[in-house]
Amino acid sequence: MKQQLIRAKLLHFPTASAQPDTDVVWYRDGAIVVSEDKIVAIGEFATIRRNYPDARLRDYSQYWVMPGLIDSHLHFPQTEMLACYGEQLLNWLEQYTFPTERRFEDKTYAEAMAGVFLRQLFKNGTTTGLVYPTVHSTSVDALFTAATDINMAMITGKVCMDTNSPENLSDTPQIAAAESERLIQKWHNKGRNLYALTPRFAPTSSREQLAVLGELASQYEDVFIQTHLSENKKEIAWVNSLFPERNGYLDVYDHYGLVRPRAVFGHCVHLTDNEWQRMAEAQATIAFCPTSNLFLGSGLFPIQRAREYNVPVTLATDVGAGTTFNLFRTYGEGYKVCQLQQQRLSPLEGLYLITQGAACAHQLSHSIGNLNPGTYADFIVVEPRFCELTEHRLKSQETPEDVLFALAMLSDDRAIIETWVAGKPQYKRQEKY
Repeated sequence: MKQQLIRAKLLHFPTASAQPDTDVVWYRDGAIVVSEDKIVAIGEFATIRRNYPDARLRDYSQYWVMPGLIDSHLHFPQTEMLACYGEQLLNWLEQYTFPTERRFEDKTYAEAMAGVFLRQLFKNGTTTGLVYPTVHSTSVDALFTAATDINMAMITGKVCMDTNSPENLSDTPQIAAAESERLIQKWHNKGRNLYALTPRFAPTSSREQLAVLGELASQYEDVFIQTHLSENKKEIAWVNSLFPERNGYLDVYDHYGLVRPRAVFGHCVHLTDNEWQRMAEAQATIAFCPTSNLFLGSGLFPIQRAREYNVPVTLATDVGAGTTFNLFRTYGEGYKVCQLQQQRLSPLEGLYLITQGAACAHQLSHSIGNLNPGTYADFIVVEPRFCELTEHRLKSQETPEDVLFALAMLSDDRAIIETWVAGKPQYKRQEKY
């Protein structure tokens, strides 16, 4: 395949950073070169054109190119229940989530919904997700198969629940262990697929189930672990009543060997000082889910505490309690959550948390999260002036900070012109709105 030269305004973070506001790199007239599924060069357009004179030119010079976005916590089966009338967490699970998830036992249904789900991701610029399927292995196979067909980076794994859950959504410790291991061997590190051990949350896993999942985690040291932690105060009280022998919610997971790098905990709104300290020691990751936390009334995530303890943080939509697939808008809600606490979350830090920051937290920055040569050509073409209002808003200013903040407050899927995965466009906007 002939090399492709993408000309555009380029914006990315080439390295891990504790100072995203100063470590960003952008080119007003830049270019990347794509060969097969990888980026092979980045720089000023004039230099790149001179060095790659035979590459096929794709001229997006009026648009911005950024790395494909990384959503660190969302629920594939909840796609169809987005924007159901809100409840508090535990009632919401019973009323909406569990009835919806039962349908994913059907292979045909799961495969159809996997297509819908990926289309929504690409339409909003997301190219990698840490995704919760259901307790059914069919849902895992459907997601991995759909991602494999287009060489997409997918991180998912069978949800495990054997207690305090509906009978037709429950497994057992033995089934959870056997099916999780079978799926690890089938999918993990096959192409761009990565497996995540997925106990839904502590209340729906018995001690025996958490123990066998911990054994798998020790056996397969590079798999991910994803679950929920300290989202809601009633949830925390429930966990404390179920596990009185443990020293709090996080200690339940820690006791069974599930707190480590590549362990991603959704929410973490109400951590104790000891839990913050332990998260930092383990270099486990927090997925900050602002639209979900606001929708379910769970509370305000204290991002300043994470900074003080040096705990890795990413941003995530948490669809379907989250109210949008759009990570730019998700940053916008995160900004508001921080404003309510007199804390700062800048536009550049917001972009970092959904690109390179997430990739670094997940130990994947060698392959995604930036526009560095050698990484997969996962990127998005963005038109910040996608409607009359945004054309007026950005008429006289086009710094990265201003563009990103306008996207955070005003954008929707109309801002995404194209979404590329492994060197191929998987989504193209049909027309200018």
